[in-house]
Amino acid sequence: MPWLMKNKTFVLLLAILLIASFFRLWQLDTIPPGLYPDEAINGNEALSNPWKVFYPENNGREGLFINLIFLSFSIFGISIWSLKIVPAVIGILTVLGLYLLTKEIFQNTLDSRRTSKRVVYKIQATSIALFSSFFLAISFWHINFSRIDFRAILLPLLSVFAFYFLFRGFRTKKIFYFIISGIFFGLGFHTYISYRFIVLLLPIVLISFWFIYQREGLQKQFLVFSFLLLVFTFIVALPIGVYFLQNPQDLVSRASHITVFAQDNPVKAFLVSFVSHLGMFNISGDFNWRHNFSGSPQFFWPIGILFLAGFIFSIKEFLKFFKTKNFTLYTSRLPEPAAQAAGGQAYFILLSWLFIMLLPGVLTYEGVPHALRVIGIIPAVYIFAGIGGWLLYEKIKQVIHNRKLFFVFCSLFLIFVTFAAFNKYFYSWAKNPNVEGAFTKKFVQIGNLLNSIPLDAQKYVIVNESGVLVPLLDGLPMPAQTVMFIESTKFGKPESIYLLPKDLDKIKIEKRTVIVPMKYDKDLLDELKMRFPGGEIQEKDGVWIYKIDS
Repeated sequence: MPWLMKNKTFVLLLAILLIASFFRLWQLDTIPPGLYPDEAINGNEALSNPWKVFYPENNGREGLFINLIFLSFSIFGISIWSLKIVPAVIGILTVLGLYLLTKEIFQNTLDSRRTSKRVVYKIQATSIALFSSFFLAISFWHINFSRIDFRAILLPLLSVFAFYFLFRGFRTKKIFYFIISGIFFGLGFHTYISYRFIVLLLPIVLISFWFIYQREGLQKQFLVFSFLLLVFTFIVALPIGVYFLQNPQDLVSRASHITVFAQDNPVKAFLVSFVSHLGMFNISGDFNWRHNFSGSPQFFWPIGILFLAGFIFSIKEFLKFFKTKNFTLYTSRLPEPAAQAAGGQAYFILLSWLFIMLLPGVLTYEGVPHALRVIGIIPAVYIFAGIGGWLLYEKIKQVIHNRKLFFVFCSLFLIFVTFAAFNKYFYSWAKNPNVEGAFTKKFVQIGNLLNSIPLDAQKYVIVNESGVLVPLLDGLPMPAQTVMFIESTKFGKPESIYLLPKDLDKIKIEKRTVIVPMKYDKDLLDELKMRFPGGEIQEKDGVWIYKIDS
C-alpha cells in the first residue's frame, strides 16, 4: 500500500507538471501578442552586454535574468521563443518547487503526531502539496508572468527553493541543505527589487527555529547552521552588494519616486494601497492588461474561496500555537498537544510571508493593486489555497461515501477550474484588443516589415514614440527596443539606422531607401516627401512607410 501511494503521488505530480508546462509553453512565441519594450531591452542587453551584475538602463535591472537569456540565445539562437523560454522554464520549476516546499512544511507539521496516525498525516501533507502546486499550475497570475520576459518571475522560484532547503536542513540537521539554501537566498538579490524584503522574513523564520532548537538544547547546532546559511547568502549576494556600494543611486532607482511616503498624506496613501492589495485576491485585481485581465481578481472565484478558507484555518492554527507557546522540535514521538504547537510554527511563517512580501506593493501608490510588485507572495497564497483545497477534499469525503461518485465530483471540479483557466488566458485575455496594445504588437510588425526588406536597400526608423531614453544606440526612447530586437532575430543585430524626428537631415538617399516612422504622423510623412521627393507613402499591414526607389 505505501508503494502504491508513492506511485499515485508521482503520477499526480507528473500530471500537474505537464499541465503547468502546457500552460506556459503552448504558442509561447505568439501569446502574448507582441513584445513589450521592457522585454525587448532584456534581449538586446543579453546580446550586447552579457554577464553584467546590474543594468542601470530602464530604471535599473538586476543581471541574473538577462544572463539566463544570453544562455538561452547561445543554445537556441535569437528569437522571441528563445527569449520567452527563460521565464517559461522558471515558471514550470516554480510549480515543482512549491510542491516540495509545501510537502516539507506540512510533513514537518503533520508527521509530528502520534505514531499510530503517521500514515494518515503523511497523506495530508502530500495532498496539500498537490493542491497547492496544481492551483499554481493553472494560475492566470503565474502563467502570465511565466510567459513575459520580466525578471520578477525569478523571485517565486528562488524563494520556494531557498525555504525548501532551509526547512529541510533544520529537520534533517544536514549542513549541505543550509549551504544550498544560502546559495538560493543569495541569488535572490540578483532578481527583482521586491526580493529585498526577504531580509524581514528570513529573521522571523530563523527566530522561530531558534526557540525550537533552544527547547531541545541544540543552541550551538542552530548557530552553526544559521552561520553557514548567512555566510553563503552573503557570498552569493556580494557582487551586487559591491555594485550598489559603488553606485548607490541605483539601489532604489525608480522606487523612491512611487512610495507612499512621497505623497502629501502618506498614512492615507498607505491605507488605500493596503486595502486595494488585500482586495486584489477576490474583489478587484491589477488593472494593467500586461499584468492581469484588467480589474479581474487575481484568483478564479472557486480558488479564491479556497484561499480564504486556508487563510482563516491558518490563523486559527496559529492562535492555538500562540496560546500554548510550546516550541518543540519536530519528531514523531511528540504527544498530540506539543505537536500541534510545533505545527503552528508553519502557519506563523506562512502568514508572515504573506504580509511581508505584500509590502513592496502596499508601500507604493502607483497602479495599485500591483500584481508584479507583490509577486513574492505567490508561493504563500497558493499554499493557503492548497490548504483550502485539502479542507474541501476532506469535507466532501465525509459527505459523499460512494467512492465512484466522490471521484467523479473531484474530477469535474479539477477539469472545470483547468478549462476555465485555459479559456481566460488563451481566449478571453489573449484575444482582447487591449492586450495587443499593452504588448505593443505594432512594434513587432514594424520589425517584421524591416526584416522583409531586401538587404540591398537602406532602412531608416524614425523613433517618434515617447519613452525613457536608453543609452543603447545613442540614447533612443524605449519603444525602439522592440524593433531592434526583432531585427536581431534575423540579422543578429539591428540593421536599420534609428533616428529621432529632429535628425532627419542625417538621412542620406544613396540607393533604394525605406523610411519607417514608429508612429503614424501625417506631418512627418509629408515632410519626408518634401525633403526627399520622388518617393511614395505606403501602408503595409498597419505600418506606414516612405519608400524611395533610387
